[in-house]
Amino acid sequence: MDVMLEKGFSKLHIKEKDGSEIHLETPAAGHHVVSMPAHHAHTHSAMPSSSPKEQSAPDTGKAITSPMVGTFYSSPSPEDPAFVKVGDTVTADTVVCIVEAMKVMNEVKAGISGKVTEILVENGHPVEYGTKLFRVE
Repeated sequence: MDVMLEKGFSKLHIKEKDGSEIHLETPAAGHHVVSMPAHHAHTHSAMPSSSPKEQSAPDTGKAITSPMVGTFYSSPSPEDPAFVKVGDTVTADTVVCIVEAMKVMNEVKAGISGKVTEILVENGHPVEYGTKLFRVE
């Protein structure tokens, strides 16, 4: 990601002959990404690309979205409590979750202020760039 930013690229798409693909995008405006050591990694299994809850959520309030493709984690480790829960008040600098991308744990900050009214993605589920993670009013 650092090289992409240095060279002025915002997106990178690599497609291998075996059909595997890698999509990388720089963080969305208003979101901040901080790398964390990989030893904080959660164990997880392959899951569907999005949860039914995320697909059917009505568009009310403001949404905190994923700044990248990866796996959503609601807490720093499986033993720790979630960064935020429904009813919590967040500010732009509040860390709301982690998105793991290529074994790097990236803290996602809210980027907006308000009260968390809904968590739209289940812990351990894959997310794409722009996936709505939280609803805030």
